[in-house]
Amino acid sequence: MAKYRIVTPAGASFTTAPVDYDYETEGLNGVDAEFVEGPLDEDAFIAVAKDADALYAKGMPITKKIIDGLQRCKTIAVGSVGVDQVDVAAATARGIPVTNCPDTFIEEVADHAMMLLLGCFRDVIEQDRLVREGRWREGRTPLLKIPRLMGLTLGFVAFGHVARAVALRARPFGLHMKAYDPFIEELVMPPYGVEPASLEEVLRTSDFVSIHAPSTPEAKHLLKEKHFRMMKPTAWFINVGRGATVDESALITALQQGWIAGAGLDVLEVEPPRQDNPLLKMKNVVLSAHTASASARFDPARKRRVGQELALALTGRWPMSCVNPTVLAQSEARRWQPFSMERGPNS
Repeated sequence: MAKYRIVTPAGASFTTAPVDYDYETEGLNGVDAEFVEGPLDEDAFIAVAKDADALYAKGMPITKKIIDGLQRCKTIAVGSVGVDQVDVAAATARGIPVTNCPDTFIEEVADHAMMLLLGCFRDVIEQDRLVREGRWREGRTPLLKIPRLMGLTLGFVAFGHVARAVALRARPFGLHMKAYDPFIEELVMPPYGVEPASLEEVLRTSDFVSIHAPSTPEAKHLLKEKHFRMMKPTAWFINVGRGATVDESALITALQQGWIAGAGLDVLEVEPPRQDNPLLKMKNVVLSAHTASASARFDPARKRRVGQELALALTGRWPMSCVNPTVLAQSEARRWQPFSMERGPNS
């Protein structure tokens, strides 16, 4: 019998590939642990997980009820940037560190954000459609109405890891850049060619607004109707972060009423969307299926990171990435000290 028991919901997350734990085991680096799959029913899962040494969150919400039923859990590991599926407040109250993978797919998500920005601005989907329909000569006319990209302004709402990587990509295109982030020192921004600004200034002056806020209770519906009303009617809205940070009904109204020009969205409030969601029928909206982080390295990198975080916590060491705002858990063996991050999850 293994020394440590890691309980996880049955089934895969993010991928339909066969479920195994080879990469996670590789990341554990020799720590004697086994993965035990629990049922997706909450009460049945609690029965399996109550004596777990760690939880590996995937495929189902890890609720307060589940967390309160844990008897000796040392950590809850999440194999993504966002930790939406875990009640972090409940884990913090129990002194259980919650870990994520904040820096594993930054480059991919930044690439995707730039793809949406450029694809929306140059109307790439409509251009493709016109060519396929034999309407070759019609493609130039709509593009004659848009300005040159160089000299336009890209505004960031939150300036964490992904936003900074987007800024590095956008700078060579000649874009001016501004960012609003009350959790970041202003001196962090200028080396990226980004000017610190208020949220209102970012919204009112930007030709592209890209939101990168974490999915936390405080950030839910961070952008509402009043914010979309502030934006230019020629501005494009980009979201590769989390759908919950935007009031989607307000965004839909903004697009329908022409308050903004259009949107490029990798995330929505409800995923997958209902087929009657108006966004699916809008020609000025480019959509992708929450795939910004996907690449050939996605599964290996994040799963190894999960294993590494589990190994650290199980052997009494501090994890590399802890999203709890503060963890104060005492035991005879150790004391977890308060820990604060430069950015929260999803940065």
